Amino acid sequence: MAITQTTASPIGVFDSGVGGLSVFAHLTQQLPNENYIYLADTLNVPYGSRQSDDIRELTVQAVDFLVKQGCKLVVIACNTASAYGLQAVRERFADLPIVGLVPALKPAVFTTHTKQVAVLATPATLHGYLLNDIIDEFAKPNGVSVHKYSVASLVPWVEAGMPSEHQAVLELEQLLTEIQQKNVDELVLGCTHFPFFKPYLAEKWQSLFVHSSLHMIDSGQAIARRVASLLAMRNLENSKENNDSERMALQFFSTANPLGTKQVATRLLNQFNRDILIDFYQV
Repeated sequence: MAITQTTASPIGVFDSGVGGLSVFAHLTQQLPNENYIYLADTLNVPYGSRQSDDIRELTVQAVDFLVKQGCKLVVIACNTASAYGLQAVRERFADLPIVGLVPALKPAVFTTHTKQVAVLATPATLHGYLLNDIIDEFAKPNGVSVHKYSVASLVPWVEAGMPSEHQAVLELEQLLTEIQQKNVDELVLGCTHFPFFKPYLAEKWQSLFVHSSLHMIDSGQAIARRVASLLAMRNLENSKENNDSERMALQFFSTANPLGTKQVATRLLNQFNRDILIDFYQV
């Protein structure tokens, strides 16, 4: 499929829900002059418990939508969709630069002091080849143990706006207790929804385990650097500078529950320092 790309064309960001906004935040910091389109597949969220063929097809459909919106580059801001759909969309849209996510295990392997690392992700991501290739190539040769965890309540918790009364709150405390007992000092947040509760985890850890430290890492910053590099290589950076008085604009598309999605997305985006003007649409 031939794709026409210009410097003013938008960057497309896709996730199963609002979690990919954590990656979008890093993108806007690294690339503030770009135009952005975000697609949240709220009709089918979460992806983590779905079959691989289903995930692959949903990912292809999402990227196809962003291509039709004229995107010059697409970020699959979903570890699960990347694990099962990245190869398929790269084959189908060969002319389009597509950036996928993999949990940030590699830097955790090289920074751990205890040789004990935990990855918190969806079941599909934990079983996907992208993560397990890194375990085989980097963790095992360096004698690092990788403990895998999946908590089904976490994605729905973030999608609901992280209310204080929720099953996820108790399950996160149980998770922290278990990884502390295993002497884990690096926690990889392997889902784009998870960085939104990173401050909560840090505060909870400090209250529970005053004399031990836990470093948490996600892929957002590395993804933003990769996108900037690809745009530079293809001479596709948007050179038009945003006026300081203007608000950054984002076109936000969701496949279901537009009102609820708008409320949660707005609340999450308010965590960012930059003022963003969002136009919401339902696909």
